[in-house]
Amino acid sequence: MAGHSHAHHGHDHGGHNHGGHGHGGHSHGGHGHSHAPASGHDRAFAVGIALNLSFIVGEVVFGLMAHSVSLLADAGHNLSDVLGLGAAWAAIALGRRSPSKRFTYGLKGSTILAALLNALLLLVALGAILLEAIQRLAVPAPVDGPMVAWVAGVGILVNGATALMFLRGSADDLNIRGAYLHMASDAMVSAGVVVSGLLIWWTGAIWLDPVVSIVIAVLIFLQTWGLLRESVEMSLAAVPRGIDSDAVRTDLQALPGVAQVHHVHIWPMSTTETVLTAHLVMPQGHPGDAFLHGAQAMLKDHFGIGHATLQVELEADCASEAADCTGA
Repeated sequence: MAGHSHAHHGHDHGGHNHGGHGHGGHSHGGHGHSHAPASGHDRAFAVGIALNLSFIVGEVVFGLMAHSVSLLADAGHNLSDVLGLGAAWAAIALGRRSPSKRFTYGLKGSTILAALLNALLLLVALGAILLEAIQRLAVPAPVDGPMVAWVAGVGILVNGATALMFLRGSADDLNIRGAYLHMASDAMVSAGVVVSGLLIWWTGAIWLDPVVSIVIAVLIFLQTWGLLRESVEMSLAAVPRGIDSDAVRTDLQALPGVAQVHHVHIWPMSTTETVLTAHLVMPQGHPGDAFLHGAQAMLKDHFGIGHATLQVELEADCASEAADCTGA
């Protein structure tokens, strides 16, 4: 197991001392285990931002020519997405910076902030689409249907291609998922605009434009809600959704010589890396570094927890600190 382990004697943890019998094992095995998917997305971010900026310029030009407020509104929505992509990319770059005395984990947590910002930007864009659609229903405006459909068709290609570049990492990294959802929602908006543009051309029913916009807005909201909820949870140091905290506790309890497990804390350091601290009560004495390395390897293999700090205690001081032995 990569990494290092230390034993601490008489360790005072969190403001309480367990009878001078504290022994801690600490490992940072697996540093950088999840940077590869993020760094592999540098090209996707660069290409995605360049493509979308080019498309925004085209949308503004053709939107003015076609007298289509929906194309101009979509250009504004796409601009919010470019800002979201930029925030996600910047956060991943910041996350690679080395730890300092002040930021001992580096700036990995910026990926969580970027995911939160991405969700909020999506909701702002959503509000803009709904506002535009409601105004359109109240005051219908003539639209050059074919031109709108052609421009939006290019939008499907641009946004769809960008979304596919982020699809690979979207299951493992909330920040990449935010970027993927931005691009996928843009592709959906463009597809809706193509359909409404063609229907307006064929039927002359200009009310279809805002109605399609409202349907798309509902779909984007359903996508965004999960991203917002998960990024808020992460920023509040909740256990990441892919990890069963009861299973972690059970597996630690099942380690040889462990009588009791308490003070189990699991939280995200970034959108891809997880940290754990736990106290293991082992009455038979300190098990040695091999045990600690094995425990940390188990946590990494079973749960993807790459940063584990385990404190071994020879006896649990439960008489005076009952809540500490059973609770958090």
